Amino acid sequence: MKSNDWKNRLGVMYSTNPDFQYNTDEEDEKETLAKEKQQLRISLDKRNRAGKAVTLITGFVGSAEDLAVLGKFLKVKCGVGGSAKEGEIVIQGDLRNKVLDILQKEGYTKSRII
Repeated sequence: MKSNDWKNRLGVMYSTNPDFQYNTDEEDEKETLAKEKQQLRISLDKRNRAGKAVTLITGFVGSAEDLAVLGKFLKVKCGVGGSAKEGEIVIQGDLRNKVLDILQKEGYTKSRII
């Protein structure tokens, strides 16, 4: 997206200063920690899912792109669907032990089931 997009400037007065930079409230993405330092927690969740069980992986510290890559990798390895957003990965079904084995083989040594 262009940095001079008019939608980001709604509610801002006009400035005659040519070097003026509009301040947006965008947060900088966190730098992704190394695999060995990631403390991923794997749990089973059934809330608000019409009784369906899902494996929930939380505790990922890093960018949304890296989270999406890890989520896609886990979905492919497990052969199921899911999603990766808002700092957590959702894998359909109760696959806690399988996900733990996959993560530990990939170098996420501090992963654990809670």
